[in-house]
Amino acid sequence: MRSRLAGLTALVLLLAACDSSGDPADRGPDPDAAAQALADGLVSGDLADVPFTQATSAEVKAELGEVVKGMGEVEPTVEAGDVTTDGDTATATLSWTWPIAADRPWTYDSEATLSRVDDEWQVVWTRELVEPSLGASTTLDLTPVRAARGDIVGARGLKIVTPRDVVRLGIDRGQVPAAQAGASARSLARLVGIDVAPFVKQVRGAGALAFVEAIVYRADQVPPRVGSGYEQIPGARALGDDVPLAPSREFAAPILGTVGEVTAEMVAEDPERYQPGDQAGLSGLQSRYDEQLQGMPGAVVNAVGSDGKERELFRVDGAPGRPLELTMDLDLQVEAELLLRDVGPSSAIVALRPSNGDILVAANGPGTGGQNIATFGQFAPGSTFKTASTLALLRAGVTPDTPVPCTTTLTVDGKRFKNYSDYPASAVGRIPLRTALANSCNTAFISQAPKLGELDLFEAAASLGMGIDHDLGFPAYFGQVEPAASRTEKAANLIGQGRVLASPMAMATVVASVQQGSVVVPRLLPSVEVTPPDVEPLTAGEARELKAMMRGVVTDGSGAGLQDVPGPEVIAKTGTAEFERGGRVETHAWMIAAQGDLAVAVFVELGASGSRTAGPILEAFLRKAR
Repeated sequence: MRSRLAGLTALVLLLAACDSSGDPADRGPDPDAAAQALADGLVSGDLADVPFTQATSAEVKAELGEVVKGMGEVEPTVEAGDVTTDGDTATATLSWTWPIAADRPWTYDSEATLSRVDDEWQVVWTRELVEPSLGASTTLDLTPVRAARGDIVGARGLKIVTPRDVVRLGIDRGQVPAAQAGASARSLARLVGIDVAPFVKQVRGAGALAFVEAIVYRADQVPPRVGSGYEQIPGARALGDDVPLAPSREFAAPILGTVGEVTAEMVAEDPERYQPGDQAGLSGLQSRYDEQLQGMPGAVVNAVGSDGKERELFRVDGAPGRPLELTMDLDLQVEAELLLRDVGPSSAIVALRPSNGDILVAANGPGTGGQNIATFGQFAPGSTFKTASTLALLRAGVTPDTPVPCTTTLTVDGKRFKNYSDYPASAVGRIPLRTALANSCNTAFISQAPKLGELDLFEAAASLGMGIDHDLGFPAYFGQVEPAASRTEKAANLIGQGRVLASPMAMATVVASVQQGSVVVPRLLPSVEVTPPDVEPLTAGEARELKAMMRGVVTDGSGAGLQDVPGPEVIAKTGTAEFERGGRVETHAWMIAAQGDLAVAVFVELGASGSRTAGPILEAFLRKAR
C-alpha cells in the first residue's frame, strides 16, 4: 500500500513538472513578442498594438513625436534584443541606429521595462526608452554642422575667396512682442534699404524665437547710420558671422559667382544633396565647382532640456571642402577693376601670360550690369582683328612691304566703306601693308579681299587661337569667323565686322599668340586640361613679321601712346567697330597689346575710338603691371 502511494505521488509531481515546462502557450504571454511589437512601433510611429502601463498608446505616440521631432527626416531602426524575465517584470534591450552619416551612424542601446498585468505584458513608458540619458522633459535635436567651404586661391597662393567677417542684421522674434514685430521689421527694412512688405510678412510669419535676417554686411562696411540706428529698433539684432567672400563685392564677381541659401529648385532637382537652409554655390565658379568646394557637412545630436540648455550626445565631424585653384592674379585684378571703376559703358580688361596661357585678369566694369563680358562677351572686334587679316594676307603672298591702296573710301557692291574719323591724311595713298596695319587703313585691307579664299581668314584666326571653342571649365567665348555670304560681307570680315565676333579674352589670346609665336590656349583653372586645337601653326617667319608690324603700330601708328611705357617693347593693335543702337551708329573701342610675358585686351562698348578710349586704359594697366 505504501509503495502504491509513493508511485501515485511521483506521477503527480511528474505531471506538474510537465505542465510548467511544456507548451509555451500554457505558460502565459510572451515578453519577447511584446518587445518586438514595441521596437516595430517605435520605428513606424504606430503604437496602437503596444499596451502601456500608465498611458494610452495615443499619448505615448504624441510624446514620442515630441522627443524625436528635432531629428528631422532622419529615421531610426530599432531592434529588440535579449529579454530577461523576473516574475511579472521583464527587461528588454532595444538597439537603436540613427543614420546620421552614411559611414558613421549613431548607435546605442536602451532598456524597456515590461510588466505582466492580467496575462498581458505592458510597457512602462519613459523617455529613457528612446535614449538612456533623457529626462522627463528632454528632447533630441539634430543640427547640421556646416563644413568649412574650400577657398578659391589665385596666383602665388593668395586667397581670393575665403571666410571673411560679416554682420547679419535682422529681427529677433524672441526679443520683441508679437504685436510689435511688424513695426520693427518695417523700421529695419527702411533703415537698410530693402523691400519693406516682404520682410514684414516674413517676420510676422516666423516662429516666436526665430531670427529673421534682413541683410548681411561685410564687417567693415556697415553704414554708420545703420550701425547706430538698428539699436533703436525693438528686437533688431546684429550677429557676427563669417562667410566665403572675395576681397570686395565687385572683385571678379561675374566669374567667381556667389554662395547663398539653396533655392527651392535646387532642392527639388537634387534632394539627396541639398536640404532647405543649406548653403551652396548659386552662380559662376562657386556653382560649377560646388561639390568640390562644399565639402561634407557634419552633424551634432543634442539632448535639449526644457530650459533650452543643450547636452551633446553624438557628433559627426564633416570634411572641409577642397580649394579651387585659379591662375588669376589678385593684385592685377584689383588694379584692372580700379581702372574700369569710372567707365560708364560696359567694359572689360583681360590679361594673360603668352608663355602658358594663364589668365591673370578677367575684369568687368560696373557698366556690364553683372554680366561676364570679359571672357564671354560677343562683339565685333573691329580693327584688332586685322592682326588675323594680316596673317591671312601674308599666307596669300602679300609681304609687309607690298604696296596696297589706302583710299578715303571704297565701295563694294554698293556698300561704302571708309576709314575711322581721325585717320591720318599722311597715310593715304599707296602704302606698304605694314603702314596700313600701323594706321589701321580699312580700305587698304578691303582692297586685298580677292586674294583670300573662303576659309583663309578663319584658318588665320584659328592659328592665333580665335574661332575654335574649348571647354576651359568656365564660360569662355573664343569668337567666330564665319565664311562670308557675299563680297560685301567678305570686305567687312577683313576689318573685324561682318560675321566676325570675339570676346576680350579671345582678342587677348590673339595678341598672346603673336607674342609667343605659337597658338596660345588660355586657362583659368590649372586643373582643367585643354588640348591645343589642331590648326596650321605659325611659322617663325610669320611670327617675326607679325610682331614687327604690330610694333610699328606703337612706333608709327595708332598705338603711339604706348611708346614710353617702361620695360620690354610693346606690340599693339587698336580697333573701332561700328554697331547700330536705337537707329544710331555707335562704335566699340578696342585695344590689344603685349609686353614681355603679358598680353592684354581692353574693350569699351561705347567709345570714340580704340586709341582714344581703350588706349589710355591699356597704357595705365601696363604701367601698373610693371
